[in-house]
Amino acid sequence: MSLFDLATGAVRILPAETAHRFTINGLKTGLAKPTPELDDPRLATTLKKSGLKLPNPIGLAAGFDKNAEVFAQMLAFGFGFVECGTVTPRPQVGNPRPRLFRLSDDQAVINRMGFNNDGLGLYVRRLSAVPRTVGIVGANVGANKDSDDRIADYVAGVKAVWPYCTYLTINISSPNTPGLRGLQDRGALEELLGRVGAAAREMDAAVKNRPVFLKIAPDLDDKAITDIAEVALAQDWLAGLIVSNTTIDRPETLTSQHKGETGGLSGAPLMEKSTRTLAAFHAVIGDRLDLIGAGGIASAQDVIAKLRAGAQAVQLYSALVFHGPLLVRRIKADLVAAMDAEGLTSIEAFRPA
Repeated sequence: MSLFDLATGAVRILPAETAHRFTINGLKTGLAKPTPELDDPRLATTLKKSGLKLPNPIGLAAGFDKNAEVFAQMLAFGFGFVECGTVTPRPQVGNPRPRLFRLSDDQAVINRMGFNNDGLGLYVRRLSAVPRTVGIVGANVGANKDSDDRIADYVAGVKAVWPYCTYLTINISSPNTPGLRGLQDRGALEELLGRVGAAAREMDAAVKNRPVFLKIAPDLDDKAITDIAEVALAQDWLAGLIVSNTTIDRPETLTSQHKGETGGLSGAPLMEKSTRTLAAFHAVIGDRLDLIGAGGIASAQDVIAKLRAGAQAVQLYSALVFHGPLLVRRIKADLVAAMDAEGLTSIEAFRPA
């Protein structure tokens, strides 16, 4: 067992949010310092619409590094890309504590954080202080809870982070900001993407090649999936979708003490639902937009399931709570073994033909 694995077990003794802050501080001070390793070249992939070139398809989802404090360290653990945020224009304390709960028996997490973050000013300062050569870093932007014009918040976020990240994500799917998911409704989404698209074109005229993704919820019916897909496909500037955020559903299989807490559920119980939603989007979109699969990933087989459902890359976060930061290296080793077993020369071979 590695030092990182031992540390992961020790940190779980702490309350969930305290443990998270302890982990961030440890990474910042160098107490947990990974040694970077080169990836097997067969893990490299290029997203089709955006052209984003990834050394491996496994990304760290937004939520872990909310304030862009440790993205370089997490890249060194072996992630192919790291997404920071969600960041809002103004600093925001989020919802009252406790607001983060481990469901250990279910390998799951419930959070109702509420976009707690330091605001765009510090976020941009931290992003801009690290050379772009560190790796692929995404910026996930959101809206303040008390904003009079939430779409204006997204526009402000896009303009602020654009020069300092590799790609951007528009997060309209958190269940923890009242009314936010209403931006997924067709009319609201058209207005949002119209105004954000204008900002993206304006910024692209000065700084090229910043793909923009839209992060959506798993709690969508067939009509909502079709509507979102059609609106997204109509935006020539939009690179793709991240499917998906946390769910407000509570499967009957949950057994942990905190299973009834309000908030978004992530981790293993989200795997099946989020993958089903991903496949539904791929059935409509195909490869006309890039699809990044998120929700419930904890193993190489989970990654392969997302790829087979149409994802070109994936993101994880909650599994780190239970398996530690070396999980990504174990997953990559198992992916290489799976390719060897099937005689595959590229990770892309797991995707639909």
